[in-house]
Amino acid sequence: MTDQTVAAPKNEDSLGGFFFALGAYLLWGFLPVYMKAVAHISPAEVIAHRVVWSLPIAGLVLVVTRQTGDLKIALGSPRTLALACMTAALITVNWGIYVWSIGAGRALDTALGYYINPLFSILLGAILLKERMSGAQKVAVGLAIAAVAVLTYEAGGLPWVSLGLTISWGFYALFRKTLPVGPNQGFFLEVLILALPAIGYIVYLQTTGQGHFMTGSQPAYDTALLMGCGLVTAVPLMLYANGAKLLRLSTIGIMQYIAPTMIFVFAVFVFGEPFGTAQMIAFPLIWMALVVYTGSMIRQARAKSRS
Repeated sequence: MTDQTVAAPKNEDSLGGFFFALGAYLLWGFLPVYMKAVAHISPAEVIAHRVVWSLPIAGLVLVVTRQTGDLKIALGSPRTLALACMTAALITVNWGIYVWSIGAGRALDTALGYYINPLFSILLGAILLKERMSGAQKVAVGLAIAAVAVLTYEAGGLPWVSLGLTISWGFYALFRKTLPVGPNQGFFLEVLILALPAIGYIVYLQTTGQGHFMTGSQPAYDTALLMGCGLVTAVPLMLYANGAKLLRLSTIGIMQYIAPTMIFVFAVFVFGEPFGTAQMIAFPLIWMALVVYTGSMIRQARAKSRS
């Protein structure tokens, strides 16, 4: 039950939804530039500040949109709190890998991870939810596996950054669907759960002289960047949550490639990361897989619309 009655969203695109989603994906696409600016700060400290400064923004959105009703119910439900703890842990792992990889010059690996993600979600649904995969989906997943195999052979080991991002986000999305609250309330609940350990860690860093908040060689610069972590974390998530409600699944499915494409461009042409033979084979395989997957999704959506 929410504080106000909301009509069920129609399965059609709207201009507002498009701009909400576009804003989210563009902000996610530019996020590596911000993460490069905080690369001199440890990933754990960056994540702690992402949590702490996201909390007031997420709370303000709930108050302004009058969506606090579900949150009160969720806080009184042990099952909901347990699920939220699980999703909070998964998003923390995802953030940790992402922040570290950008700072370590592995942005290309993050792009690959987010390209693979929708294909991993299909595989996860088939394995755990017994969802039937279409022929096109099987081909797409097979191409993605081939791409990972090429990178594994070239590196002498699994591309753990790409797979870590894919697996953590895939399971996060899976369990997030079972969280019985709206997207804005769910995000607030997650950062609320993470806030206490995050604050404790920040206090520890500050008291031991290891923190960068209002200290260090450039205190004003670092403090502004750490506080800004809340904006770059919460704003795109909120934009996406509202855009997804106003767009068809097929539209969101196509738009989700905007962010990893931007990350790919930044990695190769701005950060100057090496793009060797293995990447020249693996990325086209992934792009082929996404073309097959997206084409299948569009055909299914059109067939469903006609029926």
